[in-house]
Amino acid sequence: MARRGKRKGRPVSGWVVLDKPVGMGSTEAVSKIKWLFQAEKAGHAGTLDPLASGMLPIALGEATKTVPYVQDGAKVYRFTVAWGEERSTDDLEGPVTNSSGQRPAEAEVRALLPKYTGVIMQTPPQFSAIKIAGERAYDLARDGETVDIPAREIEIGRLDLVEHGGDRSVFEVECGKGTYVRSLARDMGRDLGCFGHIAELRRVEVEPFTAEDFVTVAELEAARFSGKTDEGQDEAGAPIDFSAIDALLVDTAVALDCLPQVAVSDDAATKIRLGNPVIIRGRDAPVEADEACATARGKLVAIGAIEQGMFKPKRVFTG
Repeated sequence: MARRGKRKGRPVSGWVVLDKPVGMGSTEAVSKIKWLFQAEKAGHAGTLDPLASGMLPIALGEATKTVPYVQDGAKVYRFTVAWGEERSTDDLEGPVTNSSGQRPAEAEVRALLPKYTGVIMQTPPQFSAIKIAGERAYDLARDGETVDIPAREIEIGRLDLVEHGGDRSVFEVECGKGTYVRSLARDMGRDLGCFGHIAELRRVEVEPFTAEDFVTVAELEAARFSGKTDEGQDEAGAPIDFSAIDALLVDTAVALDCLPQVAVSDDAATKIRLGNPVIIRGRDAPVEADEACATARGKLVAIGAIEQGMFKPKRVFTG
């Protein structure tokens, strides 16, 4: 008998802006969402540690082509630093490596904030995904090795003290790609002479998404199993209704709000999807752009460059 082929999944596309719970890993979250939607393809736009909660944008189908634009977007974190202990992982997971009975005054904490605002140099944690001689730093750290991780340039748009209670302080930070909040806690603790580590961490925004886009696993499960039609069947042969869960997707094009937008006709869209350049018409159309987004009837067509009044596709999207 011929072997049955593995089910490919649905060609569904869009963004799931998941409110990831504490304890769930990013890879686990992607697998869960892919299964709920029975999607062909899925991927996330920036790892969120299992001990952290909050925004984990997950791309389905054609949206995976826009992941780099979300990864480059600014992020906002709300986090709590516990003073008095430094830990190997710079969060609650690792053992204590340094301790102090000293605690910072609120004025001392506020006075330190300008040092961590703007373009600064930051050394990633020992337990991080940075590659050292081809190996992940966290793998080396788990083997008991202490590695020299070079400092990197990062950008912090703002760092606010939200609440101070002696043993703990709550902060909100808006930062660029590559920033480690755990390193912020570690470095501030050292500067204050009292040590510190992350006690709670929540990502509240990943540009261009906001908290209004949040959806929980429970909401997705409720939508996925709420109704029945003949649109498909699950493994037990029961009918599946995907309309409710698909309604929770954020449109793929939202991830490209950072790019110049060019509206094209249906005929031009067909040419673009075949890889052909088209002339850009319209008084407000940009003349030159290294990257731009072409749409037809509000639907994403392609990412490309605009040169000498022509849109030249680099990456096309199915209709």
